[in-house]
Amino acid sequence: MQELLSTNNMVTISFVESLLQEADIYHQVLDQNMSVLEGSIGIIPRRIMVEDGMLHRARVLVEEAGIAKELKKS
Repeated sequence: MQELLSTNNMVTISFVESLLQEADIYHQVLDQNMSVLEGSIGIIPRRIMVEDGMLHRARVLVEEAGIAKELKKS
């Protein structure tokens, strides 16, 4: 799996997850439970990971949705 993006913005995470689900791109959100360790202050960003072969397609979806600035620099 490769990192598509990393953010603290829960709205962005939810939006990208819906884009990926609609496109049948398997993904996982990592570091969701780290807020328990950090005291729920949102310091540790959550990472959206996609299958290796789907990274380019996922990046295109995010770019077309107008939130390319959120993508991990390649």
